[in-house]
Amino acid sequence: MKYALNSEQAREIDRTYIENIGIPSCVLMEKAAMGVAYAVQSSFRPGDKIVAVCGFGNNGGDGIAAARLLYARGYSVSLYLVGDRKKSTKETKLQLKIARKLGIKIIRKCDYSQYNCIIDAIFGVGLSKPITGDLYKEIEKINDSKRPVIAVDIPSGVCADDGKILGIAVQANMTITFGNKKIGTILYPGAEYSGNVVTWDIDTSTSVLDELPKNFYFDETPELLLPKRKADSNKGTYGKVLCIAGSKNMSGAAFFAASAAYRMGAGLVRILTSDDNREVLQKQLPEAVLTTYEINENGGVAEKSIDTAKSAIEWADVVLIGPGIGQSQASASILNYVITECKCPLIIDADGINILAKMVSEKTKENDIPEERIKVLSEMLPPGTILTPHKMELSRLTGVSMAELACGMISASSEFTKGNELIFVKKDVRTIVSFGDSNYINVTGNDGMATAGSGDVLGGIIAALIGQGEKQRSAAMTGCYIHGLCGNAAAAKKGKRSMIASDILEAIPEVIGENNEREIFEGSGKH
Repeated sequence: MKYALNSEQAREIDRTYIENIGIPSCVLMEKAAMGVAYAVQSSFRPGDKIVAVCGFGNNGGDGIAAARLLYARGYSVSLYLVGDRKKSTKETKLQLKIARKLGIKIIRKCDYSQYNCIIDAIFGVGLSKPITGDLYKEIEKINDSKRPVIAVDIPSGVCADDGKILGIAVQANMTITFGNKKIGTILYPGAEYSGNVVTWDIDTSTSVLDELPKNFYFDETPELLLPKRKADSNKGTYGKVLCIAGSKNMSGAAFFAASAAYRMGAGLVRILTSDDNREVLQKQLPEAVLTTYEINENGGVAEKSIDTAKSAIEWADVVLIGPGIGQSQASASILNYVITECKCPLIIDADGINILAKMVSEKTKENDIPEERIKVLSEMLPPGTILTPHKMELSRLTGVSMAELACGMISASSEFTKGNELIFVKKDVRTIVSFGDSNYINVTGNDGMATAGSGDVLGGIIAALIGQGEKQRSAAMTGCYIHGLCGNAAAAKKGKRSMIASDILEAIPEVIGENNEREIFEGSGKH
């Protein structure tokens, strides 16, 4: 597990090390500059022309110091200073004084096309308002040049807190970030502007964040996150998973969820579904225990099926409800029974969330605001319930508009879990798992996973992990991580455009294999 920092946390770490521990700011700046210089040296040779475009804040100081190190190592280095000189920090003034004494070229105009590499050190994590005027035009020129760009800590123009673009942003090929990744380089669209993000250790610790909200991600190999298997065990050891899934003409959702649970190591999987699905599911997945219910003439669950459904729910160690169940009266009655009577961990997905949204609306008619909806929701559901909505389902459930969610998923996420024990798995280009005041940001996966059935596979993966003894929070995070790795493995074989949910499902054994050491992260390096 690694922390991802917002701007406040990044500044707090620096402040603590400078003021409380006594490490001078210039020492931290020198260590940061070493990381930038190392990145340039890794891709360019002495003699290559490098221009460091530097502002007058400490980010600019990092860039000037890096330019000095490169100059000493034989690179043809120029400094191009932009922004308001009146806002120069004392550290940046010192770095500039040293650079001048060494004879490093300081230019007044820059033709970026003449350089092999551009170092972007205009703005750091402190930027909070849109870029305008001459600096906007300067960043346009950098981007139009199409020259390789290495950004210092975060690309200028990317908001460190949420990845939003503040007017315009530098399109970097690589970002050298210090100590910990910044949230803005992980969330989109900031992630697209950051290129390959490399973390450079400057010997600081996140222990100073103990009292602040946590945002983190995984980059471990899957085996380190999975529950251990025992030689002396049986199918009961690894959990009884109940998938309440599928409806007439929707057997696929039940198949994907149950199959994923088995592939992830669940000992027993039972499917509770409409009787219309009996024949097809028995053929598709004979390993699953199949329990069906019938619909009465009024559209509800037939009287004779009620006891069968209750028995299945009482049998389970974990219940997943929602994939493909539709929003019928029968589905609503089953969901209502589950949330009031279920004694084991519960995962609500897909149509289950849409039904739940309607139930919440009925209870909040007089005060239908997000705060009230979340309060009612937390009162309706058992503690520790996992909800797995995509953005539109999340909007229906919470009453927060799609536009508001798009503007700040991290901040909105924290509000949904404040003061309750719910766990939200918000599925998006970067899925976020929220609980308490913490947010796990999932960095695996790709756009090929935007395909029917993908979410059903995720639900089955999370359910299987809970069945094997993982706590709900851990299972939600690990499940998203492995689901994304499976998507990356599927994309590597089938391509993002052509992959389907079956490909994600079939990749599970490859990803979680005990002896699997093959690199399956997307792109040239780990996120």
